[in-house]
Amino acid sequence: MSRFHAPIAEQIWDMKYRLKDGAGHPVDGSVEDTWRRIARALAEVEAEPALWEDRFYSALEDFRFLPAGRITAGAGTGRTVTLFNCFVMGTVPDSMAGIFDALKEAALTMQQGGGIGYDFSTIRPRGAEVKGVAADASGPLSFMDVWDAMCRTIMSAGSRRGAMMATMRCDHPDIESFIEAKKDPARLRMFNLSVLVTDAFMEAVKADGPWELTFGGKVYRTLQARDLWNRIMRSTYDFAEPGVIFIDRINQMNNLAYCETISATNPCGEQPLPPYGACLLGSVNLARLVAKPFSDGAELDLAELDELVRLAVRMMDNVVDASRFPLPEQAREAQMKRRIGLGVTGLADALLMVGLRYGSEEAAARTEAWMKAIARSAYLASADLAREKGAFPLFEADKYLGSGSLTHMDEDVRAAIRTHGIRNALLTSIAPTGTISLYAGNVSSGIEPVFAYAYKRKVLQKDGSRTEEEVVDYAVRLWREQMGDAPLPDYFVNAQTLAPLEHVRMQAAAQKWIDSSISKTINCPEDIGFEEFADVYLAAWDQGCKGCTTYRPNEVTGSVLSVSEAGQAAPAEAPEPKGGEVVYLTDPLDRPAALEGATYKVKWPGSEHALYITVNDIVISGHRRPFEVFINSKNMEHFAWTVALTRMISAVFRRGGDISFVVEELKAVFDPRGGAWMEGRYIPSILAAIGGVIERHLIAIGFIEGEGMGLKTDPHADVQVLGVKAKACSSCGSYDLRMVEGCMTCASCGFSKCG
Repeated sequence: MSRFHAPIAEQIWDMKYRLKDGAGHPVDGSVEDTWRRIARALAEVEAEPALWEDRFYSALEDFRFLPAGRITAGAGTGRTVTLFNCFVMGTVPDSMAGIFDALKEAALTMQQGGGIGYDFSTIRPRGAEVKGVAADASGPLSFMDVWDAMCRTIMSAGSRRGAMMATMRCDHPDIESFIEAKKDPARLRMFNLSVLVTDAFMEAVKADGPWELTFGGKVYRTLQARDLWNRIMRSTYDFAEPGVIFIDRINQMNNLAYCETISATNPCGEQPLPPYGACLLGSVNLARLVAKPFSDGAELDLAELDELVRLAVRMMDNVVDASRFPLPEQAREAQMKRRIGLGVTGLADALLMVGLRYGSEEAAARTEAWMKAIARSAYLASADLAREKGAFPLFEADKYLGSGSLTHMDEDVRAAIRTHGIRNALLTSIAPTGTISLYAGNVSSGIEPVFAYAYKRKVLQKDGSRTEEEVVDYAVRLWREQMGDAPLPDYFVNAQTLAPLEHVRMQAAAQKWIDSSISKTINCPEDIGFEEFADVYLAAWDQGCKGCTTYRPNEVTGSVLSVSEAGQAAPAEAPEPKGGEVVYLTDPLDRPAALEGATYKVKWPGSEHALYITVNDIVISGHRRPFEVFINSKNMEHFAWTVALTRMISAVFRRGGDISFVVEELKAVFDPRGGAWMEGRYIPSILAAIGGVIERHLIAIGFIEGEGMGLKTDPHADVQVLGVKAKACSSCGSYDLRMVEGCMTCASCGFSKCG
């Protein structure tokens, strides 16, 4: 009998986490094989591997502990990938050579699958003097454009695109340009942006005082702090970025404040890290730990939680030794501090199962109590590990115990650390869990509220037929199993019905016992007033949060798909929104014996031989769409990359959905040696020329409307959107994108640019 409670969970496992050989044939025959593979890999560093393999397996079983996707997909595979999720790169030098060395390091990190963060505050502002070359500096944003272009060309391990976070201090002279960079919807698409807000700035905002923009000891401009704050708020209100990071609070509360300074975070913000800092992630599934759900005696099993957390800490500590790293500096940083990021998922479901309304004062108090229990267990487990295996190399007891997040820790925990040391410098973090939450049976994600209690999903089969399935939240499914058709109680609320300040209350309650940070999106209604919106950020500051990320539907990032519940009505009784269909391909389509297509000739200036590009199409339900590509040339120097491009593009085409992003990505590739003029326009590279050919073909067969216009219609989906145009998922083509934990995430296939 399958361990999966829903088809989508099994499909996520098969697509993202199931080990397959080079030909695509499964090596993991079942999810139990996947758990065994992970358990065995993480037990190999133990003195008694067999003993710990079985214990680790028990933690993974039934989706109780969920290592992050990098670990689940990569552990025990023998592949050259990192098991770490989060990286902050080294300080960017304020020199041309240093900047491009940093760019190279970023590319190497993304190549192995790591999401990265960068602080661009170290680059001199636009217009500043560049001594020795009689020129003015182009400023940090121009170099961010270079990083963005690099990221677009790299696919992270596991077919995930690279994700990046860019931060800038609130006193940098280019901060105003940074704040408004994403007014252009085509600019910096690979970046999340956040402003590093200092305590001094917040004090100046509240006092309506002046604020100096400085670099290198020089004051470039003075303005009113409140005016700058309002510019941040207005941009976030209109375009959903930048986020806000309270950087002084992060450094004050850092366990390692005595030996590191933080100025950036990973792409989703839950991991503030020093230069070359790296962190791995994992989540305890609280929804699986509730005893007697929906009864008067429902409660979280704290004894089971303690045992599970202790096993999870040991497993994650072993990952530090089992993982590869893109750069030696990252390996050294990880070994010296051994930081891990143990978090939770299924919090909202667990609260529902014990009868509490997410966002209420009672739910916030229970959340704080659960987070404290996790922190206690994690710190005690790490102290035990230090007694057995040794403390992290930079541990200094007095300095460590005097750090901000340890001052309110229980005395018995502090005593254990003082006596034995601690194995892991930092232990807790709440990360995005969108994909692994689906994999675990569609439990609520991280500490987010339930987004949708149920929605319909159309699955396209190989023969062109479609089947329909309902994707139901984990807690709702349990309610139906126990209560039948009884309507959902009033305390079943979701992300759309919660007030923004209720989101803040929950984030602040969890933050007290999280030594790193939290990835959380505060959903705001489209019609929220600007002043009320800005008050959300002030509330986050006043209540002790380390950062704040909101999402309000807007014309740049789009809106979300209507979901199948109406208000708080039971999803089983609520009508499906008109045309709310989502298409997903479970497997690549089989190739018919014959296909129709066209061949195009491209003569790149300066090249002796032409390229010949053949695009073949398949007809599904009367609609023609591209199925495969062949690229040929007599130039043997082109052989390897044209074969690779042929295979990659064809594999994407055969998955279906909106594949027009392939054109977009190819056309964005630039050649550092220079492009060429073709047919009256400048083409930045031969790859961009190939992208243009494929685009013309898509226009010719009616798949897209015109140049640069993307998908014309999905032949299998008619969507209803709220207020503004919705965007399609670049992985599966569905219109089920939603902002989750600071990152736009597809609920149909789990794709997220943040990994």
